[in-house]
Amino acid sequence: MESDSTRIESLKLRAQELDKRDELAPFRDRFYVPPNTIYLDGNSLGLLSKPAEQAVMRVLEQWKCHAVDGWNVSQPPWFFLAEELGGWVAPLIGAAPDEAIVTNSTSVNLHQLIATLFRPDDRRCKILIDAQTFPSDCYVLASQLRLHGLDPATHLVRLRSNAHGLLDEDEIVAAMDSSIALIVLPAVVYTTGQLLDMRRLALEARDRGIVIGFDCSHSVGVVPHAFSEWGVDFAFWCSYKYLNGGPGAAGGLYLNRRHFGRSAGLAGWFGSRKDRQFDMAADIVAEEHAGAMQIGTPNILSMAPLLGSLPMILEAGIEAIRTKSLELTGILVELFDDCLGELGFELVNPRDENRRGGHIALKHEKAIQICFALRAQGIIPDFRPPDIVRLGPSPLYTRFIDCLEAIISLRQIVKERSYTHFPVERALVS
Repeated sequence: MESDSTRIESLKLRAQELDKRDELAPFRDRFYVPPNTIYLDGNSLGLLSKPAEQAVMRVLEQWKCHAVDGWNVSQPPWFFLAEELGGWVAPLIGAAPDEAIVTNSTSVNLHQLIATLFRPDDRRCKILIDAQTFPSDCYVLASQLRLHGLDPATHLVRLRSNAHGLLDEDEIVAAMDSSIALIVLPAVVYTTGQLLDMRRLALEARDRGIVIGFDCSHSVGVVPHAFSEWGVDFAFWCSYKYLNGGPGAAGGLYLNRRHFGRSAGLAGWFGSRKDRQFDMAADIVAEEHAGAMQIGTPNILSMAPLLGSLPMILEAGIEAIRTKSLELTGILVELFDDCLGELGFELVNPRDENRRGGHIALKHEKAIQICFALRAQGIIPDFRPPDIVRLGPSPLYTRFIDCLEAIISLRQIVKERSYTHFPVERALVS
């Protein structure tokens, strides 16, 4: 990079200036950032925050001191914790508090929503997805189709991306024919980082009488949503990426109030109305809001970190988080142009910030080896097969200088081919 030293020095000065005026910079001190590490995998697993750690310790103390009475005397009471956390998530997704609930895992929530809302008939009997849909979502949808006696090979319609690897909303709308009963799409495509126009897609689906929902695992906590305003039918997400809820943290779901009163496809006692739950009656008296989508007893210890992380996110403000996220990914795109454009990389994600989620995606034929080489230098990226390096800055703890140093290291690794001695097999967890 010697010939580019002046340009790099200029970029460093700019990154340092951005860090100085970053209003979210103080939040970094609330996280446990691994020493000597540049962590760019917040879109896979967010870091532990001190408020989340303290919240877990409080819940453990409640368990220790109150035992079974913790369900009622803890603050907030465990019995209502799913609803409490749902109310905290609601502003992040543009929902009323009773339209959101924190419960189950991502895949279980999708099972529940499909079992509840997918009602095929002789005419409308297909589910539309995109070909890049996260595999677990595909498994869920295929299994739900089989439960209705339908063949996923013909009833799960997979819309392919265009020549640039991106989804075209015009093609999605064109695929909304009279055979489609339900649509599941990502808010942000997990591979490319493309942000879909959910407002338009929800409007087009509703005009055609199609139920539509979004997997928000790569958008909640980093991209603002307005689900109730847009008329989205349902959404679901995990809590361990930008919500920083920890590995295996409880997921969440959104149910538009026009679907309140539907019988849950997968019923369980925590979907009961709270004042009737302990009647122990043979027939359930279902809750009258999104809480009806709960199934079994909530995993309080997997929800506890969110008692610390969600108030911190709300304090920062989702609009401010989105602004910094776009600045972070924006500088990464600029650095790609300056440093990586001639080294065999292809920028996969959209350049238009209005169509970009919280991470960037770089395609390279040696992507897995490059990721290993970055990790050896203390830079934690993410790999997605077959050839994508994902860089996921998290606005609450990633600095602009981190992005610059990561790209400089990436350029050096590829220019010097220092990745060649790393394995081509991917690790169990990337």
